[in-house]
Amino acid sequence: MNIIKTSLLTGAMALGGFAAQAADDVTLQLKWVTQAQFAGYYVALENGYYDDEGLNVEIKAGGPDVAPSQVIAGGGADVVVDWMPSALSAREKGLPLVNIAQPFKSSGMMLTCRRDAGIEGTDDFAGETLGVWFYGNEFPFLSWMAHLGLSTEGGDDGVTVLKQGFNVDPILQGQAACVSTMTYNEYWQVIDAGLTPEELIVFKYQDQGVATLEDGLYVLEENLSDPEFVDRMTRFVRASMMGWKWAEENPDAAAAIVIEYDETGAQTIEHQTRMMGEVAKLTAGSNGALDEADYQRTVDSLLAGGDDPVITAAPEGAYTHIITDAALN
Repeated sequence: MNIIKTSLLTGAMALGGFAAQAADDVTLQLKWVTQAQFAGYYVALENGYYDDEGLNVEIKAGGPDVAPSQVIAGGGADVVVDWMPSALSAREKGLPLVNIAQPFKSSGMMLTCRRDAGIEGTDDFAGETLGVWFYGNEFPFLSWMAHLGLSTEGGDDGVTVLKQGFNVDPILQGQAACVSTMTYNEYWQVIDAGLTPEELIVFKYQDQGVATLEDGLYVLEENLSDPEFVDRMTRFVRASMMGWKWAEENPDAAAAIVIEYDETGAQTIEHQTRMMGEVAKLTAGSNGALDEADYQRTVDSLLAGGDDPVITAAPEGAYTHIITDAALN
């Protein structure tokens, strides 16, 4: 697992050689691997924004076998990046996650389809095979299909769900008419594989009215009763949002910072620069505070899940503004 730490101590050294005061530790678990999707946090790390707030931040990269909710439940992180559908589902099942900040204002999730499969609109989904990510990422899709009145059990009047790996192979190999993609990542993998934009049609969840919030910051509810924890999270969110706004304004430099922290060597500057440009469109308009209208739209979408909704009742206490109110003032 990729782990990046800052270890700078804060506080001036007193005369006589007294030890400096130790910074406060914060462990952040990402939802996915080191990439521009998380540029704001790496920028805050690299540019010293966390240091300036007296924080020693450890960033843990995720991956296909890492579930942020499980990591925080097991004590492996103080705060996690997760999508709200996954967080609200976990909360209803007994893990009291609370959204403390929402850097992403818009959804980047799409369904990308081949026109030569006969897909021109959502009415053409019936009878087709659609690639879907799981491990918590399936919830927005299931809500959308329920909204369209399409069964996910197959047949001529429904759709066949292909459990998609974290790649776009099914659309390239003819296994599915459509695959799940993000505006900033997998869509461009399809393009780089040889298909042209003219050969594709994309359905953005944001445009379909079923967008749900992505890449929020979540903590365990019980920790919010601890004033010291609240103070640490306030400083963490303030520094992180400084990182995000800097990344929006300096996308090329932000991409270069991400590459610096990618210990796997798998990322390229070209891909990360393009990704950062797209991610900046999703964080634009957010100062970190969760918009209640965006939250309600997400909840309404998840409740509208037909016979098997993602959540069965409107959540209570699933978000708080106490962190962002303090961080922004």
